[in-house]
Amino acid sequence: MPGTNLTRDEAAARAALLDVSSYDIVLDLTTGPETFASTTTLQFSCREPGAETFADLVDATISSITLNGREIDPSSAYADSRIALTDLQADNTLVVVADCRYTNTGEGLHRFVDPADGRVYLYSQFEVPDARRVFTTFEQPDLKSRFTFTVTAPEHWKVVSNAPTPTPEPIGEQKAVWRFPQTKPMSTYITAIIAGEYHEVLDTYEGKHGTIPLGHYCRQSVKQHLDREEVVKITKQCFEFFEEKFDFPYPFEKYDQLYVPEYNMGAMENAGAVTLRDEYLPRSRQPRSFFEFRCSVISHEMAHMWFGNLVTMRWWDDLWLNESFAEWACYYAEAEATDFDDAWTGFTNARKQTGYRADQLPSTHPIAADNVDLHAVEVNFDMITYAKGAAVLKQLVAWVGLEPFLAGLQQYFKDHAYSNSEFVDLLDALEKASGRELKSWAEEWLQTAGVNTLRPEFQLAEDGTYASFGVRQTAHPDWPTLRRHRLGIGLYDEVDGHLVRREYHEVDVEGELTEIDDLVGVSQPDLLLLNDHDHAYAKIRLDERSLATAIAGLSRLDDSLARALVWGATWDMTRDAEMSTSDFVDLALANIGSETDAWGITRVPANAQLAVNLYSAPSKREALRLRWEEGLRDLMLDAEPGSDQQLTFATRYAGAATSEGAINDLVSLLSEEWVIDGLAIDQDMRWILINALCRAGRFGEAEIAEELERDHTISGQEQAAAARVAQPLAEAKEAGWNAICDPATPNETSREMVFSMMRAGQEDLLAPYAEKFLAAGETLMDTLGFHKASVVLEYGFPKTLASPELIARLDQWLAESPAPKGAKRFVGEARDEMARALNAQERDAK
Repeated sequence: MPGTNLTRDEAAARAALLDVSSYDIVLDLTTGPETFASTTTLQFSCREPGAETFADLVDATISSITLNGREIDPSSAYADSRIALTDLQADNTLVVVADCRYTNTGEGLHRFVDPADGRVYLYSQFEVPDARRVFTTFEQPDLKSRFTFTVTAPEHWKVVSNAPTPTPEPIGEQKAVWRFPQTKPMSTYITAIIAGEYHEVLDTYEGKHGTIPLGHYCRQSVKQHLDREEVVKITKQCFEFFEEKFDFPYPFEKYDQLYVPEYNMGAMENAGAVTLRDEYLPRSRQPRSFFEFRCSVISHEMAHMWFGNLVTMRWWDDLWLNESFAEWACYYAEAEATDFDDAWTGFTNARKQTGYRADQLPSTHPIAADNVDLHAVEVNFDMITYAKGAAVLKQLVAWVGLEPFLAGLQQYFKDHAYSNSEFVDLLDALEKASGRELKSWAEEWLQTAGVNTLRPEFQLAEDGTYASFGVRQTAHPDWPTLRRHRLGIGLYDEVDGHLVRREYHEVDVEGELTEIDDLVGVSQPDLLLLNDHDHAYAKIRLDERSLATAIAGLSRLDDSLARALVWGATWDMTRDAEMSTSDFVDLALANIGSETDAWGITRVPANAQLAVNLYSAPSKREALRLRWEEGLRDLMLDAEPGSDQQLTFATRYAGAATSEGAINDLVSLLSEEWVIDGLAIDQDMRWILINALCRAGRFGEAEIAEELERDHTISGQEQAAAARVAQPLAEAKEAGWNAICDPATPNETSREMVFSMMRAGQEDLLAPYAEKFLAAGETLMDTLGFHKASVVLEYGFPKTLASPELIARLDQWLAESPAPKGAKRFVGEARDEMARALNAQERDAK
């Protein structure tokens, strides 16, 4: 039985048969806290009268099904999340009356009661296949249609959908009806309903194509954190930029951004009704990297109005046409149109690294993945699609030129507006605009997997010049493609205490070895940097002299993008056991205090802490932990008061604290007996300190309960749950694991608990959870749903238990378990990370 899955072949057959002219969807949100009433009227034509097909509806109780005036018995027609439709006419009307269920998983129509004030908030999340949890659908992206929503809700609520919000009509009993106008053509997965007691702020954008109404929404209990001026400014900056660069007016009637609770992802590009995590409205001080990322999310979702919503992929094979392009476009806009003009440095320091990591896992796949069904789509919705895709497009722009690239996109939007396209359509548009042959480029970059490694290969003459110089390219044996790279090579020398670029060469690298004749006879620099300017998507290596220069004084390198490349190269060398963990920690402690890039400040300490806990030699680990802890304390105290560095180092110090002295420091900071100038002990910092003290066994339930009295919010409840499971107590771990695996636990609470449970330094307590994880892995996808289960499966394995014996156990489970493909993917990734850790530990022991 197909269940909630849908194959590509089934979708193609249904699309060949049907045209869907309209959906009329009537929702009643006043029928109770568990379910809502959903009536769908679907108008569609059939190219083969007499044929049969099916409609989609998940987890519903159907009262009636009527097809062309003919009553159909739900007990026989509705099975396995599908409604069988037989004897179709040339023109058809399907009416389905059902009761559907609210969720607490962030899928379908999520219902949330705010513990701060008891107010109710609903929001939909339909990507990839979850509109069918709210109304009857033909759930595939290429059956676009027009949608008319009619919603009954409490009259004091706000109700928002894709079309402009109408004036509600009171109907008595403190209820009202919102009759939305019909939408532009769109796919089911970008329709939306958001309803509840939301705070509303309205604005407008006056652009070259006219006025666009803007709305910003959030919960009443967080409205004081809605920094309206900043988010409106970013929104207007991005609108102006995209309308100019894409040469196509905003394709919908209005643009609302709704900050919603317990959200699975960062945001969702519902046409004209973007939903975002309400954690993006912070209640406590955050570093610049937080706001830089929020800016990229806002611009990413807006880019989707063109990439994905105006022009939509025919099937999910071309998901990258949505995500990779929106990701590239958001950084392009951020760097060119907003205050975050160093966005590409942040991309190199953070986002791009997630692509490199994903591309080295056994689950790597081509950017243009072969998504044979919806299950494949879900597991391939990852940083290959986002980060690697954006990095590869950045390289393509450097190769063909920005203006021809934009010209191709502009024509693509015009040619396929409000319809569906395939990869070949975009490729044709880019080829015509650039005059470059791109099919071979697409084959090597979009249709193959894996990341290449580039390293300098040279010989020195007696006078210190290069007698020969080349760039050696290698690939993983499982993904052996050697690609073409547009590569910058920078030569840096120490001059008056600074590392200054003496020369820059831009070359094309192809095949196993590319000789660079221009460098023959050139003096060896103190630092040789491949991929200077970061055009290429490739792992780079530092030669011995360059690595020594970096460790001795990376902070002397003034260019932040060049530093980001060195940070990335040394981190990758550490992960690949080509550089010792101890050396990477030395590099971080000696240089991170002078880092200026917001993402460098945030990401490098996170990487170093991971290395200390997982990649360090066990015989050296306690000493290295103490050195890291002491170094972070010094960095925190030396940092400028109120700076991002101070905030980041304080947070990391709390996470690294293991010694008695450090634990006492945390107690003193929490009680404010120890005051560090510029470091605010606000509510989020209090929870960070409490979690660390619970992890150390200094605090327990009494202190958690006391803090909950101070913080009645959902954030407080989530952080309290995380603190409980962090405790070094067997009963705390057991209770936490049971809650994590309980479908009744809300998705965001479960997420915080998973992140907090598997703590380094608690290996004795975590030992039983390797087997508990494997046992649960066979059923979690079914019991929790895909999104909640994915979080548990990705982050819930105790990787700090890494050993050859545990890897062998995972190999056995992967070979023998009947677990679903998605669960096996995450277990395979855990196995790979543990094998990588053991190699790094062996290197660090030398």
